[in-house]
Amino acid sequence: MKILVTGAAGFIGFHLSKSLLEKGHQVVGIDNINDYYDVHLKYDRLRALGIPKDTASIFLQNSYSTLADFEFVRMHLEDRENLPKLFEKHAFDVVCNLAAQAGVRYSIENPEAYVDSNLVGFLNILECCRHHKIKHLLYASSSSVYGENKKVPFSTEDSVDHPISLYAATKKSNELMAHTYSHLYDIPTTGLRFFTVYGPWGRPDMALYLFADAISKGKPIQVFNHGKMSRDFTYIDDIVNGIEILLANPPEKKETKAAYRLSNIGNGNPQSLGDFIEAIEASLGVKAKKEYLPMQAGDVPQTWADV
Repeated sequence: MKILVTGAAGFIGFHLSKSLLEKGHQVVGIDNINDYYDVHLKYDRLRALGIPKDTASIFLQNSYSTLADFEFVRMHLEDRENLPKLFEKHAFDVVCNLAAQAGVRYSIENPEAYVDSNLVGFLNILECCRHHKIKHLLYASSSSVYGENKKVPFSTEDSVDHPISLYAATKKSNELMAHTYSHLYDIPTTGLRFFTVYGPWGRPDMALYLFADAISKGKPIQVFNHGKMSRDFTYIDDIVNGIEILLANPPEKKETKAAYRLSNIGNGNPQSLGDFIEAIEASLGVKAKKEYLPMQAGDVPQTWADV
């Protein structure tokens, strides 16, 4: 299949692109390579996919990889002029939209970035899928849509009408927009609710890297909600495996219902923040200095995927 992966220089997008290429698919990757975190990590991921840094840094420049069947284009999803041209050039079978402005806490500081990428950009993806007869659109949602849901584990049947961060609200909006396009235009769509992804090439703003860096340097770590938190940590290979299974099995339209699906992709085995910190301490052989703080705005005490 010929597959468009947006956010190809990101953590999940990089691993998915690599796996799809190894399985013999043709992949076109796009990414705007923004500076939400160190762009050198994004360039390093692209180099691992065969894209030299000097070509990846050219805005809107097509760059052919040294790996067979991979092409990279630097582009914003909200680019309403050039995104349709990309769809016109390539007859994509499937689109996997992993590009988004990430980060719950950052959404409080810079809300405009979330509207541009996660709402305007996603609408552009939907419009391109509509006009180019895409066989299946998969898109990144998030476990954050469950908010402060008290019922565990979190099920896709649960109400998610009360997001507590703008990031979560944009992801819930994506699910609603996808359902509308599935209903109106018969586009099979799958929303991927990811649960706390970790692994090689991970985002440096995630707790694992922030904690490990601070502990190794003898600096205190910030422990929110006074440590009363848990997360359903999910390894990157399991995330990619889940995406690939769903990618090959688009939802079907049943009677009058849209060809629309939501799926949790998680470990189903949450770990407490205390155990998480102890595991890092054991690996580093260093005891953490802890600064206990109240819950941050937009954060949730627990996540747990019903898979």
